[in-house]
Amino acid sequence: MTVFVEKFVDIKILRYELPGFEKLSLQQKQYIYYLSQAALCGRDILFDQNNRWNLRIRQLLETVYKTFGGDRDSDEFKAFHLYLKQVWFGNGIHHHYSTEKFKPTLSREAFEQLLAQADLSGLSFQHELPAVLDVIFNPELDAKGISLDSNSDLLKASAMNYYQGVAQEEAEEFYEAKRKSVPKHAPSFGLNSTLVKENGTLKEDVWFSGGKYGKAIQQIVSWLKKAVEFAENDLQKEVIAKLVDYYETGDLKRFDDYSIAWTNENEGLVDFVNGFIEIYGDPLGIKASWESIVNYKDLEGTKRALILSENAGWFEANSPVDTKYKKTEVKGVSAKVIHVAMLGGDCYPATPIGINLPNSEWIREEFGSKSVTIENITQAYFQDSLGNGMLEEFAGSEAEIKRAREFGQLAGNLHTDLHECLGHGSGRMMQGVKPEDLKNYYSTLEETRADLFALYYIADEKLLELGLVPSVETGKAEFDAYLRNGLLTQLTRIELGKDLEESHMRNRQLIAKWAYEHGKADGVVELVKRDGKTYVQINDYARLRELFGELLKEVQRIKSEGDYAAAKTLVESYAVKIDIDLHREVLERFKKLNIAPYAGFLNPELKLVTAADGTVTDVAVEYQSDYTAQMLQYSDQFGFLVK
Repeated sequence: MTVFVEKFVDIKILRYELPGFEKLSLQQKQYIYYLSQAALCGRDILFDQNNRWNLRIRQLLETVYKTFGGDRDSDEFKAFHLYLKQVWFGNGIHHHYSTEKFKPTLSREAFEQLLAQADLSGLSFQHELPAVLDVIFNPELDAKGISLDSNSDLLKASAMNYYQGVAQEEAEEFYEAKRKSVPKHAPSFGLNSTLVKENGTLKEDVWFSGGKYGKAIQQIVSWLKKAVEFAENDLQKEVIAKLVDYYETGDLKRFDDYSIAWTNENEGLVDFVNGFIEIYGDPLGIKASWESIVNYKDLEGTKRALILSENAGWFEANSPVDTKYKKTEVKGVSAKVIHVAMLGGDCYPATPIGINLPNSEWIREEFGSKSVTIENITQAYFQDSLGNGMLEEFAGSEAEIKRAREFGQLAGNLHTDLHECLGHGSGRMMQGVKPEDLKNYYSTLEETRADLFALYYIADEKLLELGLVPSVETGKAEFDAYLRNGLLTQLTRIELGKDLEESHMRNRQLIAKWAYEHGKADGVVELVKRDGKTYVQINDYARLRELFGELLKEVQRIKSEGDYAAAKTLVESYAVKIDIDLHREVLERFKKLNIAPYAGFLNPELKLVTAADGTVTDVAVEYQSDYTAQMLQYSDQFGFLVK
């Protein structure tokens, strides 16, 4: 199957395959089918979470696209369609990584001429059209989806829709009081609600089947209840029952009950994530975006992950972290390699390549966590990268290129295994310390910590002993790739003159730049110039690993102690600012390759196959190849909050 589908602006759309799906039992296939339907039902929730105007803007754009009666080959209509595709990809009007607002390449006047040639009679918000157009075309309105600028009120500077009329200090005090009221095993207060200020009083508008987002959540629940019939074991049935109970009550203690049950279920071949999970979209790191992934095990790849999880205690005990910040006992670290069968919400179209959940620190410490590496997604990325010229342009030597070709894919997958399974699952917080103590720096520091754990161990002889790598060259290949990306190639995703904003990008530059600065005097890492081009040159891989260990020790201390001042200093010193001359050079080199720096995926379509009497005989997989068609289909079928 051809992976590539299309490219627009800085985005490429790819496809992923479902290896071995045909070998699953009919029961497992049907379980995946019903879970996948549930995974598609929360799309509108994410659009609304990202910005309060998103659903109206999407509905307006799609209505114009479907009813426009003018020249569809005109430059104006093509520019309009391009903007619509960006909005679909970003799940709203802001870029999914930079969170900068998209800028239409047609004028407001040209857009209004398109509106005049479309049928807008079905829109319920026609009286708000001037305001909607203001949001689209006025660059000063809702300019930044998520602001992490610590010099401003993070909530007022961000256009996300998790807070309404609330200042940062008010929100922090509101949730700090809640956390203090439950000193042990506190639920993730604020995770599933909009914090609203009405008549001077703060209150939470909870997201559950009988409250906000109820129409979509009711649909999710309906499909989950259908999925129960095809669960592989009793614990899977219990997991779904607890998730449904949480969705129907909005009670975060019940979400913890679900998370514990989900963490303990490791026997089934099929698994899923569905809910308000990740907090990257909230600058305060409190509220969670809606997301879903449905998956099944890659049995061969899982052997690799199981070896790591079985040795988790050794890795924790031998890390360079101070003993008082280590777990005294590593519990329940389970790991597997998976193939995704359906992506939804904040995992679609752009998706992670690995996951470690649950995020609750006390659950992780007492019950463990579940870690996955997504093999069919990494395989699609690797297949798409073959022959695109990126490696040849930015690698500093033929030896580096050779290592990347021979060991790069394995190194990348092992890094993800180590990051998710052991990195996020390592370390412990001091008594009374909460992730929220690090505020807007928590997500960056947590990703930094997990990446450093992976980098420190990917070059460890233990991996050779465990049979996970064929050669020490695997670790070198990952060091090459990580510093090349952190110092150079990830800059291709950023507009010249801008700072790094997204937490993962900040984390990668923080590590790479810190290692470069602290190893520069000894020549551990150099930035060398040849023919006007800058390359990363690693001269001492052993010492570089030691530097990763030193930084890991400090980052774990910062997290364990909730040291906000140290977190701020570290992130602001190494993770935010970009050398503009180097940035300009990288962009010029990258432009010649004609590659999109960001990628997302089309989902396959799953269909029940029935006999003449209506009995289900199979679940068919149809690979899609039309991005616009899939987006319109999802809006029509799953647009529960705009109907």
